[in-house]
Amino acid sequence: MARRPHMMPRNCFRLFSCLIATTALSHIAAQAAPKHSHSSQTHKATPKPTAKPQRPRAMEAHGAETISVVTTRQALNGGGGMMRIETAPRTVQTVDKQYIAMRSPTSTALDLIQNLPSVNIMTPDSYGMQGGQIQTRGLTDLDMGLMLDGAPAAAAKYLSENIDSENLEEVNLTPGSAGTDLPVTSAAGGVMTEVSHTPEKKFGGLMDFTYGTNNLSREFIRLESGEIGNTGVRSFFSFSNTHNRSWMGAGINDRKHIDFGAQKDWENGSTARVFVSWNNENFVIDNYPTEQEFYRYKHTGQGYGRSADPSNANYWKNNNDHWNQVFLTAPIHVVLPARFSFDLQPYFSYGTGYDASPLGAVTDENGVSRNGINYFNENATRQVGAVAKLNYSPDSHNTISLGYWYENNYTMQSYPQSYALPGGGAPNPMNLNYRISAGDLQDAGYEIHSLFIEDTAKYFQDRLTIHGGFKFVMSNTWNRDYYGRQVANRTEPLPQLQIGYRINEHNQVYLNVEGDYRQPSQVDLGWLYTDVAIPKNQYSIKEELGWRYHDKHLVIDASFFNYNVTNRIVDQYVGMNNFRPFSIGNQQMRGFDFMIAGRSIHGFSPYASVEYLHATQDSNVFDPYQGIMLHSAGTQAIMAPHVMANFGLTYTYGGFFGNASVHYTGPQSVSVAGDQRIPGYVTDTLSLGYHFKPFLFAKSPTFKLNFSNLTGSIERTGAMGAIYSKRDTSTVWSGSMPSYTGYGNSFMVTPRFTMAGTVSTSF
Repeated sequence: MARRPHMMPRNCFRLFSCLIATTALSHIAAQAAPKHSHSSQTHKATPKPTAKPQRPRAMEAHGAETISVVTTRQALNGGGGMMRIETAPRTVQTVDKQYIAMRSPTSTALDLIQNLPSVNIMTPDSYGMQGGQIQTRGLTDLDMGLMLDGAPAAAAKYLSENIDSENLEEVNLTPGSAGTDLPVTSAAGGVMTEVSHTPEKKFGGLMDFTYGTNNLSREFIRLESGEIGNTGVRSFFSFSNTHNRSWMGAGINDRKHIDFGAQKDWENGSTARVFVSWNNENFVIDNYPTEQEFYRYKHTGQGYGRSADPSNANYWKNNNDHWNQVFLTAPIHVVLPARFSFDLQPYFSYGTGYDASPLGAVTDENGVSRNGINYFNENATRQVGAVAKLNYSPDSHNTISLGYWYENNYTMQSYPQSYALPGGGAPNPMNLNYRISAGDLQDAGYEIHSLFIEDTAKYFQDRLTIHGGFKFVMSNTWNRDYYGRQVANRTEPLPQLQIGYRINEHNQVYLNVEGDYRQPSQVDLGWLYTDVAIPKNQYSIKEELGWRYHDKHLVIDASFFNYNVTNRIVDQYVGMNNFRPFSIGNQQMRGFDFMIAGRSIHGFSPYASVEYLHATQDSNVFDPYQGIMLHSAGTQAIMAPHVMANFGLTYTYGGFFGNASVHYTGPQSVSVAGDQRIPGYVTDTLSLGYHFKPFLFAKSPTFKLNFSNLTGSIERTGAMGAIYSKRDTSTVWSGSMPSYTGYGNSFMVTPRFTMAGTVSTSF
């Protein structure tokens, strides 16, 4: 059973006891185990002081990357990079650079992982301008840790703020697990990790130009410094500019982005990296249709997008997002004497901007009716933190780590109102010439102190891996508005046990058991008045059993999982790309994931995956809008389709390359009451391209075409958020109408057929 929120669960004691026993037994076994030397560094947790410099990677990628010292990158993957050989004792699903390079440069990490078995990806546009949402094993991206080089990144809805796709080396997903040392506050749904480009050792660069439907134009250039003098430091700098129009209705979107990375390696294995990005964007906030609006569009062609008429309250310039953000992470690994090493992961992000939406007709002091604008004005949102970890290898079998994590997260926001500009459009909310009211000022945030310990032990020529960890999180959360201030001090015990055994060179089995949690984000809290209690933290206990196989023809990965979730937090969409959290009690999810990929045979590399999910709501839930108890216990959990399936095929011959993929998501419930559902649907993508021979300064001239929604299907890919019931009188925004209209949920819809052509080359 899932634990009660106010006390440590009995299952956690059992897990922690098992962890202590496992650690003790591992040290006893170390004394009895025969001494031997390791001919490979594949399973070393940390390099010896004499180890050669290695590029820092996400934990689950260590084995695969060190294997690549003696083989090629392509030998480590199948399906043309849609799947990779993994060795970690937990589920890891990865797409690598080979696959990323075939996709459109406008792709975000969400677009790149859309064919992994554990996820259903929803995107409101074809070019990644607005990010999207994730459904994973009955949870969502709001339950996940989204990481970039080990640091917390932007939410999935704003994933394009983090990094350009040309600077991505890989994207991996651990749907059932989060590393003990990761700085995550929402890990019930696992972790998605982006790994940034490693600066080249020689001077050069990359540039590409992309043009496509919906007036897409995008320019990108990356410059590589190479090794600077004899310092061992190398770096890169990139800039991109993107412009397109909305695929539904009127509107123009713009994005400018800068990435910078630098790295230095020392001969003893120490490394230091830094990654910085800046993002500025202005995009139209889509109108997400109700069920009625969607069917009207599907059957009659009548759209639900923004208006091109400046006098219309739904004018597209009255519905825009303006945002500036800076992101920084600087991981350091220092090899120390006497089998010690030290890791430090500082990170920082800061953003400011606003979202605008229609207020409707407003009469000014002269008695003239004018269009008004509502704002969600985020004056500042700041995240700063660091993880410090001391590692010690007492013998050739064990690596023990002791660490501390600190994070401070803060937002200051207000809800002003203004008159529209004379020619239509939303002025800056700080412009006093058009202001109607300043709106309430609200600030919210949290501070985290966390201690953790973990031990990784390896025996029997590294065939057996035992990893145990325990993290204790102490969180102080606050929310303050015009009406008062509220505070919550909470703790979470997070045990973890992972066991992996490599039966032979082809087969591996693994077991993963852990506890994870989610606390409301600072922006979530900002949408709650202080007369509403801060939701209790969500807590999950998860078990996972898996098997892997690979040979020269196939790569296979199968995993079975079971989750028990207490105090399930879901989010209601309230318009302006913002959400309000509420709790729906307990939930259980169980099922399996299966992936299979073929190595290249005569140029063909197939891939397929499937997930079966049985997710149920375990609690009845009170609906405050109708004032009734919903009999939801035993029903299909919200936003948890039973079946998802994928198929992909990559073909390469000479300079030609191509990839086609198809994704299926089964029917799902989109209300807690289960009285509103959407049917299953299919999406597809196609990539075609050719690598030309080098010419003058162009080392790798390439042309490629990327297509999405080839069939032009009109389907709802998922709900914008959770609702109690389709009968609720206060659920979602609909066009220029305010929420309180009782139309049930709102939805993301598959963008129409799109095509983008890209010319690129390294130099």
